[in-house]
Amino acid sequence: MRKNKPLSNAQKEVYYKDRFYVAPKIPRESVISDAVYCADVEKLSTQVKVVESYIERGTLVVWVEKDSIYPALATLKSIGYDVLSELSAMDYLEKKGGFEIFYQMLAMDKAKRLRVKTFLKKGEKIESVTGLFRSADWSEREMYDMFGILPVGHPYPKRILMPDDWVGHPLLKSYPLQGDEAAQWYEVDTIFGKEYRDVIGAEQRDSARIDRYDSTRFSHLGYEVGYGAEVKEGAEKPQPIMYQEEEGVLFVTKLTPENSKELKERK
Repeated sequence: MRKNKPLSNAQKEVYYKDRFYVAPKIPRESVISDAVYCADVEKLSTQVKVVESYIERGTLVVWVEKDSIYPALATLKSIGYDVLSELSAMDYLEKKGGFEIFYQMLAMDKAKRLRVKTFLKKGEKIESVTGLFRSADWSEREMYDMFGILPVGHPYPKRILMPDDWVGHPLLKSYPLQGDEAAQWYEVDTIFGKEYRDVIGAEQRDSARIDRYDSTRFSHLGYEVGYGAEVKEGAEKPQPIMYQEEEGVLFVTKLTPENSKELKERK
């Protein structure tokens, strides 16, 4: 169980504290340096207001207002950007008071990539683009699940990764890194009940943890034991394994009285 502490300043604590540190930025190129991108931005500008446009690492980045997302993507789809490969958000609640949302698009015929960006203030709504791109269905559900941003008009507005009754959104910077108390006891409370907390124990949330002496979750190659058997440090007994290479094929066989006769026949 994590230590209970106030989360009022959790957003501020995630940022680097050195006041002299300047985060490096990707160099930006002018749109006029690419004739195809320049023509696409001009066509888009006739339909919606383009706040800013530039090229980063060969990809065109276009900023539009949040209310212009649907018509902007509809215009881009009509001029060849017919694949929406990804969309998601980034948490800037502490720095800017909202979310940065991006839509990654691809024009197969032009072999060009384009990223549409907009800024959504906390509490504001944004329109769903599932009517234009079916690929936006699961991406928008994931954005709601992880950040709490649910686009208006989504056909199936429910969580996609976390359980339906999960509290909070894990990719918010204010969300505890190891989860809160409810997260650590979720499976135990849901499946068995809170009265079994002392019997089962809290969920192990360290994905890199390895317990050499756990016979239920880890393999013991060369030291095989029964499932759930008690394994103590220094008490393991190695099991003989024979490696035989024959006609370019590697066989791994445990040497037992039953198969020793077969191995002799092969020789």
